[in-house]
Amino acid sequence: MRHAAWRLVFSWPALSGLGALIAAGALTLGQAGAAAASPARTAAAAVYIPPKQLLKLGMHGPAVRRLQLRLAALKYYPGATDGKFGLETLEAVWAFKEVQGYPVNFANEDVVSRATERALVHPRSPRVLVPRGGRMRIEVNLNNEVLVLYNRNTPELISHVSTGAGCLPGQGCGWNTPTGNFHTLSFLPGWVHVPLGEMYNPVFFIGTKYAIHGEYNTSVPFYPDSHGCVRIPMDIANFFHKLVKIPGTPVYIRG
Repeated sequence: MRHAAWRLVFSWPALSGLGALIAAGALTLGQAGAAAASPARTAAAAVYIPPKQLLKLGMHGPAVRRLQLRLAALKYYPGATDGKFGLETLEAVWAFKEVQGYPVNFANEDVVSRATERALVHPRSPRVLVPRGGRMRIEVNLNNEVLVLYNRNTPELISHVSTGAGCLPGQGCGWNTPTGNFHTLSFLPGWVHVPLGEMYNPVFFIGTKYAIHGEYNTSVPFYPDSHGCVRIPMDIANFFHKLVKIPGTPVYIRG
C-alpha cells in the first residue's frame, strides 16, 4: 500500500511488445520468453560478456540490450529488450543483485557493478524456501526482498519486491509483512482504494487486507517500505495475476 515516503518517481509508459501481450492475456510469461528467444537472441543471452563500461539507469545501446536479454533468459523481467535502461530494467537488476547477495543501497542503486556483471556470467539461483511447496507456488523472501514464482517447480518469474517497513515516518511501527503459508484468494482489477492507500491489480492472500500488488506512478523502492503488503513493480503487476491460479496458488513468506 502507498504512503508518503522517499522513492524514485517516474511516469509509466504504456506497455509495449511482449509485456503488452502478457498483460492482454495473449501470452504467458513462459511463452513470451520463448517468443523472445530467437536463435540470435538465445545465443546472446546464453553467452554473456560483460561490457567495458559500467551500465546504469538512463543509458542505451547494444550493451544494455545484451543485459536485458541476459536478465530475461534468467527469468528476471527487464521490460522490453529495446536497449534502453529504464525503470523496468533497473528493478530487474535489483532483483538479480538481491539473489546474488549483493546489497542495493543509495550509492549503487542505479548502477550495474563489476561484481554484478561477473555474476551475470555465472549466476546463483534463488534460494528455494519451500522445496516441496507445490509445482506452482509463490515464494517471498523477506531477507532479500525477492519474490519467485515457480511453475512446474522451476522459476518462471523472479522479481524485486518491497515488503513491510516495520516503522514508517509519522505512522508508527508494526507495519510488518506476515510470515507463513498462505494461498491466493482473490484478484481485483485496476485501482483498489483501501484505508491505508491504493493497490493496483491486487492478488490477495490474507482476506482483503494483504496482497501482492502494484504501486501508483512510482518505482518500488529497493528497501522495505510498505504497510505489510508485497509490492511488485508496476509493469509486472500488469500481468502477474495472469501467471497464477486464483484462488489456490500457494504463497510462502519467509523472513
